[in-house]
Amino acid sequence: MTVQPTLLVPPTATPSGVQFSSDIEYEPLTVESASPSRDASIMGYDEQFVKPEVRRGDVPAMWAALISTAVFLISTWAITLANRPTSLGLFFFHPLLQSLATATFAYGILTLQPTSQAKTKAAGLTRHQLAILALGVPAITLGTVAIVYRKYLHEHPHFTTWHGTIGIVSIVWMVVQIILGGGSVWFGGRLFGGNPRAKLLWKYHRHSRLSGYLLFPLFLLAAYLGGAWSTWSTSNSAYVVRLLAYTISPIVLFAAILFRMRTSKMQFF
Repeated sequence: MTVQPTLLVPPTATPSGVQFSSDIEYEPLTVESASPSRDASIMGYDEQFVKPEVRRGDVPAMWAALISTAVFLISTWAITLANRPTSLGLFFFHPLLQSLATATFAYGILTLQPTSQAKTKAAGLTRHQLAILALGVPAITLGTVAIVYRKYLHEHPHFTTWHGTIGIVSIVWMVVQIILGGGSVWFGGRLFGGNPRAKLLWKYHRHSRLSGYLLFPLFLLAAYLGGAWSTWSTSNSAYVVRLLAYTISPIVLFAAILFRMRTSKMQFF
């Protein structure tokens, strides 16, 4: 009986292809993902891979916006409460609620600026929706109903001033904005026929943040016309107070919001 010699073939040269033994030096090399490690313990990770959200000047702009909003709100409430509020009837609620709503809208915008990371964007959106939908919209709705019903009771004509006209236009615009935005995401977008159509509408709404930045100054303009020039306001407040609360403060507030705006987050076309 002839014994055939056993040919020892190195693991890397077998006819069937490349094979690896169980020895560790023949273990296949495990290639990690090309993306950088997410381990926050790595020194310099935040600076290298996390895009900073705050630019130079954002913090001073935020404080300017908050202070101007506080001046506007406190002045309105002080003027209203200091001038025989019990004799004002339903009008009493109009300046209080409209100024509260405008201040809340300002906060809703500021808290969403200038978020860019997933966690901060989600948290900012939650605060934004709570501020605007839970407080701002109900306040401005009740304030509008109060003045409209008062005019109805006294048979006063509507749309006789720019303050009232711009105010109503702003309210209608706000309602449309809420319907388009909320209707496209709430309850799976059923208001617009379900997810496929709703997603298309939401994409348009999401990329048209410009609408909100155009709507907010309309609210400020209505506040300026009513606070600085209405007969009731000019008869019950000093000129310097009206100048500071209804002219300077709205300008500073809107300028600060524009400064903090990120045009890169919006797609206009």
